[in-house]
Amino acid sequence: MRLLAIDTATERCSVALRLDGKVIERSSEQPRGAADLVLPMVDSVLQEAGVRLADLDGIAYGRGPGAFTGVRIGVGVVQGLAFGVGLQTVGISNLAAVAQQVAQPGDRILVCMDARMDQVYWSSFAREHGADLVTPLSAERVDAPDAVVDGNYTVVAGTGFKAYPKLRARLATGDRIVHEAALPKASDIALLAEAEFRAGRARPAAEAEPVYVRDQVAHVKGA
Repeated sequence: MRLLAIDTATERCSVALRLDGKVIERSSEQPRGAADLVLPMVDSVLQEAGVRLADLDGIAYGRGPGAFTGVRIGVGVVQGLAFGVGLQTVGISNLAAVAQQVAQPGDRILVCMDARMDQVYWSSFAREHGADLVTPLSAERVDAPDAVVDGNYTVVAGTGFKAYPKLRARLATGDRIVHEAALPKASDIALLAEAEFRAGRARPAAEAEPVYVRDQVAHVKGA
C-alpha cells in the first residue's frame, strides 16, 4: 500500500510517505508557518520516492484534536490534493498518533496534549501483546488538567505534562514512562491509516473533516 500522510495540527508540521512498509518523512517544528511548509514537504517525499501523487492508494491526515487553524490547514491541503487525482482519505486522531509513537506491546497509554486556555485534550489507549497498533480505551475529551482521570497507565505522553506541572506531578508517577515532549508524527498517522484503508473505511476527499473536541464538548454541555 502507498499512502501519503500529512499533519499540521500542532507546532510540528510533518509529511510522510509510506510505501509498502517503508517510510520517507519530513518535519519541522515552529509555532506558525505550516501553510508554507506542507506542500514543499509533499513534493520532497514524492520526489525522493520517485512516485507521483496519482500513483498512491490514498492520503491520511491528522484530524485533530489540535490547534484550530493547524487542523484546518491540514484538512484543506489533503482535500485539494485528493480531489486533484481522485484519491480517498482517512482522518486519524492526533492523540492516537502520539500513543502509537510511544507504545510498546502491553502498554496502557494516557495522552494529554496542551489545548491552551488551561485545558488539555486527552484520551487513553492500549497496545495489546501481539498487536502492532494502539486502540482507544476512552473517548477524546478536553478538560482542565485536574479533571483528567487516573488509571492503570504504564505510559503517559504529550505536551500537557510539560505545560501543566501539577498534571505531571499527579499522573507522571511511580514506574510510569513519561514522554512530555511527544508530538504527533505523520509516519504514525500513515501507519494507523493503513489499517483503516485496508478495512474499507476510507472516505472521498469531500468528506475529509477536522475533529474539534472543544466544540463537541461545549455543544454537549449546552444541549
